[in-house]
Amino acid sequence: MQYKNLGRSGLRVSQLSYGAWVTFGNQLDVKEAKVLLQACRDAGVNFFDNAEVYANGRAEEIMGQAIRDLGWRRSDVVISTKLFWGGQGPNDKGLSRKHVVEGLRGSLRRLALDYVDVVYCHRPDASTPVEETVRAMNWVIDQGWAFYWGTSEWSAQQITEAWAVANRLDLVGPIVEQPEYNLFSRHKVESEFLPLYSTYGIGLTTWSPLASGVLSGKYGKGDIPADSRFALDNYKNLANRSLVDDASKSEWAKTYRR
Repeated sequence: MQYKNLGRSGLRVSQLSYGAWVTFGNQLDVKEAKVLLQACRDAGVNFFDNAEVYANGRAEEIMGQAIRDLGWRRSDVVISTKLFWGGQGPNDKGLSRKHVVEGLRGSLRRLALDYVDVVYCHRPDASTPVEETVRAMNWVIDQGWAFYWGTSEWSAQQITEAWAVANRLDLVGPIVEQPEYNLFSRHKVESEFLPLYSTYGIGLTTWSPLASGVLSGKYGKGDIPADSRFALDNYKNLANRSLVDDASKSEWAKTYRR
C-alpha cells in the first residue's frame, strides 16, 4: 500500500480507503464489519470514512465497536466523519455552529472516540453564512475533537469562499474535498477544481468510483441482484438514477460487460 499526504497537511493516508456508506447498518453488523475492517488493515489501509447520516448513526456505532473489539491502536488509523444530516429537528441538520458542535459530539459518542482525524461538511448549507461554518469548524479543532476539516460536494466557488474567510480571520481552511468521481462524473475533479489544487493545496478523497456499482457491470436495466445495494429499501432511489440507463446504453458499458 502507498501512502500520501492529504492535501498540504502532514496527515498520511493510504491511497485506498474504506467508507461505511450503505454497508454498515444496512447490510453488515459488527461481526461482519470486524472481518471486513481487518482485511482492509491487513492490506495496508489506514483510512476509514463515516458520516452521521449513514444508517441514521448506526454505521458510526458499528465502526466504533468493531475498532474497539479489534484492539487497534488509535494512532495507527485515520478516521473521518461528515456532518449535515443529523436528524429531523430544525437544528439537527445543516452547518450552523449549533449543529456542527452538537453533531460532532454525537458522532464522537457513537464512534466512542475522543476525536476524529478529519470532519467534513457533508454538503454546502445555503442557509448558514460560510463564516459561521468556518468559525465552527475551527472551534471543534481547537477543542481537540478533530485535527482537520474538509468539504464534500461543494463547488469550487464555495471552497474558495471558505478559504477567503479563513485567510481573513487567520483560521484553518478546508484541506480536502470529497466529490463523486468516476467515468460518468469527471468535471469537478478534472476541470472545476484545477485552481484549488495549486492555490489552496486541496486534497481529494473521492467517492463512488464505480458509480454505486453500475460500472461493475452487475446492473442492467431491470436486472437488480437481490443482495445488492439497489435492492435495499432505503437505496432503491439509486436504481432510478439515469446513470443506470445511461450506462446500460453506452458502448463502453456494453464492451465492459462482454
